Amino acid sequence: MTFELKQIATIRSPYCDLVNMPVQPKGAKDVYATLVFEEQYVEGLKDLDGFSHVYLMYYFHKVKAPKLSVIPFNDKTHTPRGVFSTRTPMHPNSMGLSVVELVKVEGNIVTIKGVDILDGTPLLDIKPYIENFDRVEGEVKSGWMKSTEDEVSTKRSDDRFVCQADA
Repeated sequence: MTFELKQIATIRSPYCDLVNMPVQPKGAKDVYATLVFEEQYVEGLKDLDGFSHVYLMYYFHKVKAPKLSVIPFNDKTHTPRGVFSTRTPMHPNSMGLSVVELVKVEGNIVTIKGVDILDGTPLLDIKPYIENFDRVEGEVKSGWMKSTEDEVSTKRSDDRFVCQADA
């Protein structure tokens, strides 16, 4: 089976270095960025401005050597974890997922807020966050991840994944 993913936009953010970036959107709640869409996809932005939040699906374009075991930034025990139980960029397909606040849509430019993404990152897709579809009710478990919301908000990246990527 073969398939092809297309870049629909480029994420423009203030983060130009992989080191010292927030490691989750919670740590970048006041950071603005823009999504610069290719002209051929502008028609698809119609009606998006009625949503408060969107999912971004993007390609970690600086990852060169995925790993199946990593020590994530928010693991206080520094224990190697299976990559599929983490949100590190080191997954085999190097895809990222973030929920961000939608600020405005103007032509081919979408302004967003709450961005922890490297400048120049290729955007693969955008989907609206719909509370009645996406809200999780009942008991929610976070596995090994024990960091508090404050700890997640203040955590910054170090160089542990830079050796596998071009800075």
